[in-house]
Amino acid sequence: MTTLPFPLAEQPDEITAERGRKLFAGESEFVKGVVAMDGLPPADRIEVCFAGRSNVGKSSLINALTGTKGLARASNTPGRTQEINYFTQGPALYLVDLPGYGFANAPLPVVEKWQRLLKAYLSGRPTLRRAFVLIDFRHGIKAVDEEIMTLLDKSAVPFQVVLTKADKVKDRDADRIMAQVREKLSPHPAAYPELVLTSSEKGDGIPVLRSIITTLE
Repeated sequence: MTTLPFPLAEQPDEITAERGRKLFAGESEFVKGVVAMDGLPPADRIEVCFAGRSNVGKSSLINALTGTKGLARASNTPGRTQEINYFTQGPALYLVDLPGYGFANAPLPVVEKWQRLLKAYLSGRPTLRRAFVLIDFRHGIKAVDEEIMTLLDKSAVPFQVVLTKADKVKDRDADRIMAQVREKLSPHPAAYPELVLTSSEKGDGIPVLRSIITTLE
């Protein structure tokens, strides 16, 4: 029997699932939006960050994870919000929302400033445990996604792909898209070897992702 590369993460056992539920049952609060490294909050707890191109469903996923509607808010214009947004999840975890990448409508100086901040953040944050790179399951990995993955490789930041909007994909297309994702991930040394399949609308995969984050404590 051949084992596929980058298998889907399995459902957690009862103990790990309960740890994940308890972690995300704690209060979630917006802390601040950061536009420069000197504005980062103290590195006094572990953190995970979420990256993804615009309209991938990043805000919806963060809201589903925390069970707090409206905690993270989407911008409809790529490049509009150039802040790293910090949220607390209980007393021991930061959730970090990176701006959606895809800068067709953003001025070049804005793009360059954001890229410098992103590189500085990824290479200089000692409490960052994992980056979750969100990929719209309907579209698979695009060139702009590969750019962020290469940056994570160079920054030696482990990243894990989270496939969003799984409820929007027809069964007949799922295997083909999954094969494309696995192929595109294979050259990236920082890629964690499991995929997470989610639907924020239906709650699919949310307990799995919560449990994964719990194990990073």
